[in-house]
Amino acid sequence: MNKLVASVKIALRALMVNRTRSALTMLGIIIGVAAVIAMVGVGTGATARIQAQIQSIGSNLIIVLPGSISSNGVRLGSGAVATLTEDDAKAIAAECPSVSAVAPSVRGGVQVVYGSNNWATTAQGVTPEYMTIRDYTMLSGAFFTSQDVDAAAKVAVLGETVVQNLFGDSDPTGQVAIIKNVPFTVVGVLTPKGQSPSGQDQDDIILLPISTAKQKVLGANQANAKAVGTLMVQASGPAAMDQAQQEMEALLRERHRILEGQDDDFTVRNLTEVFAAQESSAQVMSILLGAIASVSLLVGGIGIMNIMLVSVTERTREIGLRQAVGAKTRDILSQFLVEAVTLSVLGGMIGIVAGLAASALISHFAHWSTQVSPLSILMAFVFSALVGVFFGYYPARKAAYLDPIEALRYE
Repeated sequence: MNKLVASVKIALRALMVNRTRSALTMLGIIIGVAAVIAMVGVGTGATARIQAQIQSIGSNLIIVLPGSISSNGVRLGSGAVATLTEDDAKAIAAECPSVSAVAPSVRGGVQVVYGSNNWATTAQGVTPEYMTIRDYTMLSGAFFTSQDVDAAAKVAVLGETVVQNLFGDSDPTGQVAIIKNVPFTVVGVLTPKGQSPSGQDQDDIILLPISTAKQKVLGANQANAKAVGTLMVQASGPAAMDQAQQEMEALLRERHRILEGQDDDFTVRNLTEVFAAQESSAQVMSILLGAIASVSLLVGGIGIMNIMLVSVTERTREIGLRQAVGAKTRDILSQFLVEAVTLSVLGGMIGIVAGLAASALISHFAHWSTQVSPLSILMAFVFSALVGVFFGYYPARKAAYLDPIEALRYE
């Protein structure tokens, strides 16, 4: 241990003799470590942002939409005809073992008024299960109940964007807002979710009991009063997603009397697959950015090798003198190797500080989400030290195996 400490002190003294050269040599390592930490932070932040968006959509979510149908040989577009009903939702909840909850919904644009303020937003008629499926929590008040749905109660739950535009910073719970000329009592405010993966504001919404929305705000389907626009389905777990989808498709085909060979009149979307692809892309981007940044570390390592070779040449007589007074091969080897590692380790430590600062600046000025993990810092630091060992070994070995007589004669 004492020998290692002495070697480090000798290395530091040797590096201090040529401060500018040592600083420029470390610059490659500093830039490399800082780039690795910052770029991996950007990639990790992007992955975390996608995961947060996935969570904001809902857990184990499957969406069932009306599909296209043919009428007199003409294929109508998806959703042109309401093919899903509240009874379909009840049947799925009762007969599909892999499904834990189902919420039918209808939606439409509305103008809502409170006092002298008004706001155009989206009203969505849902059941209480919707809150569980979408992982909603209440910022204030409470969600409406099944009794409110049965009674078609004139109650509403508001998103944060609607609250800000109508009520400002005050709590609207208990206040009365006018939606399409119908007075509604605000019973609660949803905890903000932010933007969806498609960029839509998830907080710009009003949730109503589905019966109230149909009867008093959006209007019921003339052909089928129980028709709905969407079924939001929650599988019992991540592993049950595919099974739940298969069970629903089989049940809906049976309920809609779709014969074998005929196209479905509904569309099932498993959002997990889409988001998993996005998350995988973000992870690949993180690895790619880290790999590109690592090139800077290799360039820095080549700089260390170059400077150490120059140092060996400059100190040839010194090496010869040390050998003449009894220094062994391993002593010379360890001295120059410690010098190389000291350069890379000091550069790595400064690079960590620079990388953290770069990540903070990227977040502040570019408004990108960055997330620096202790693991990325540790990996960058260890890699920088290994670079010093790898690129410092050849110059150190060259110094250690110099012929003492030739070294003493060197001018």
